[in-house]
Amino acid sequence: MQELTHYINGAHAKGQSSRFADVYNPATGEVQAKLPLANAAEIAQAVDCAAKAQPAWAATNPQRRARVMMAFVGLLNRDMDKLAEALSREHGKTIPDAKGDIQRGLEVAEYCIGAPEMLKGDYTDSAGPGIDMYSMKQPLGVCAGITPFNFPAMIPMWMFAPAIVCGNAFILKPSERDPSVPLMLAELMEEAGLPKGILQVVNGDKEAVDALLEHEVVQSIGFVGSTPIAEYIYGKGCAHGKRVQCFGGAKNHMIIMPDADMDQAADALIGAGYGAAGERCMAISVAVPVGESTADQLIEKLIPRIEKLKVGPYTGGNDVDYGPVITAAAKQNILGLVQSGIDQGADLVVDGRDFNLQGYEDGFFVGPHLFDRVTTDMDIYRKEIFGPVLSCVRAQTYEEAIGMAIDHEYGNGTAIFTRDGDTARDFANRINIGMVGINVPIPVPLAYHTFGGWKKSVFGDLNQHGPDAFKFYTRTKTVTSRWPSGIKEGGEFNFKPME
Repeated sequence: MQELTHYINGAHAKGQSSRFADVYNPATGEVQAKLPLANAAEIAQAVDCAAKAQPAWAATNPQRRARVMMAFVGLLNRDMDKLAEALSREHGKTIPDAKGDIQRGLEVAEYCIGAPEMLKGDYTDSAGPGIDMYSMKQPLGVCAGITPFNFPAMIPMWMFAPAIVCGNAFILKPSERDPSVPLMLAELMEEAGLPKGILQVVNGDKEAVDALLEHEVVQSIGFVGSTPIAEYIYGKGCAHGKRVQCFGGAKNHMIIMPDADMDQAADALIGAGYGAAGERCMAISVAVPVGESTADQLIEKLIPRIEKLKVGPYTGGNDVDYGPVITAAAKQNILGLVQSGIDQGADLVVDGRDFNLQGYEDGFFVGPHLFDRVTTDMDIYRKEIFGPVLSCVRAQTYEEAIGMAIDHEYGNGTAIFTRDGDTARDFANRINIGMVGINVPIPVPLAYHTFGGWKKSVFGDLNQHGPDAFKFYTRTKTVTSRWPSGIKEGGEFNFKPME
């Protein structure tokens, strides 16, 4: 049995707490590794190493820090296949999906190569007689990130790449479900030229999270996960004086107007609803066709597409559409919500409950499900399922459809499919959701824009990656300087307006 490690001060470190978590192969249900769970003392050791290394890194000019990111991007491309295989083995994603996970993180690292431009301050010459004013963007110090299982490459890079290029040290606490890729990323960063101690990976559970939240040296916390945990981390982090950025759950609606291309809409829903087994915070889990005829057409086109989906292990080839969910508990939760949908009166038009993959009976596979005539009071509508389950909620009018998305407590992503520009423009302007797609089912922004939801999908003021990341991981210091010339005057005892 493989025993994984932490990565502290440039070296793999065995756990000292005597507590371990099982790391499964979701396709087989077998335990493939043991993962040490850090205690508060191990967190303190990592923070101490980071704090000692950070000042010299902060004093390194931004161009040299950016060159590390440039080298890191090259190494990610070199090791893409190796990283994808490790990711798929622990998460269950198909290899193409795993490569997409890595690619989206790589693009954030590419954006960070532009750090010298992003970190420039402002300057005002002659703000007053002999007075100049300028601002500096300076690193926070030691930062930390707590990342989820569903994107074990992308989301860590969303956090540590901008944090580090801004001159900070970073402590990464990845998901204990699939920790190998984060450890590999730390190795690649040091191969790219990052000094030891600047990026550290410490595995753990709530004990490690609380230790990070309470440690006075840690200046910021980033988190992606469920809304209840996001609320907890945001509240406790802020109470301990940290800068905190937390992203929570989602329930993403896709509105299909009567004038939409129904084949295009159906294809979009298949990828957005069932890709990665639905384990995406940007997955479309609610389809809202407007009008009975639109709904009937949509269901008619969805059923054969769903029935043709190929579910299997990542080793099954690139034609596998999606793999297992992450744990046996996740599978049972999904099936429990499916049963609640049946019990509460929804029509289960594609039933994946009896899905069984020969040779992988102990794996965490869930067949695809499609519900029709779902209502907004049902659990399958209100709760985030995080599985291959699509719910169709029929709306009679556009106003009813947009109202559903507006009234839902989550506000991560949404989409509308229509040929009408006026409708699309109205939707984009009125919707109270952070990321909007127009004929685009999963509107995840590219690295040079920012990623972030609204309502109970986010806690904090700034988004992930893009320009917001450089704001989050720096503090602005403004300097007013005066170099008097000529006759020196005496002291002044009151504020005087600039002339």
